[in-house]
Amino acid sequence: MNWIILILAGLCEVTFTYCLGRAKGVSGTEWWTWMAAFAAFYVLSAILLAKATQTLPLGTAYTVWTGIGAVGAVLVGIVIFKEPATFWRFFFLATLIASIMGLKTLS
Repeated sequence: MNWIILILAGLCEVTFTYCLGRAKGVSGTEWWTWMAAFAAFYVLSAILLAKATQTLPLGTAYTVWTGIGAVGAVLVGIVIFKEPATFWRFFFLATLIASIMGLKTLS
């Protein structure tokens, strides 16, 4: 169950980076709305991470959480914000995912 909570925490991290990306291109009330959503998902992500670390090893949980956020943020950037999709970006994402899987396997 705590692995599911950790994955949800990582997905909240991806969501708050999405909100930050959306806030970048707007102003006024819309900016405040995106920033409020950013703050809400940021706090929810941290709370879920804290809950997951009650039974999971802290080093592994934190690495998985940041890995989900990093990979998710890059993919959101490529798919939604039209950032470059280069060979090297995907190569290093693959090495990051392999490293996270290795840590999870050892836990």
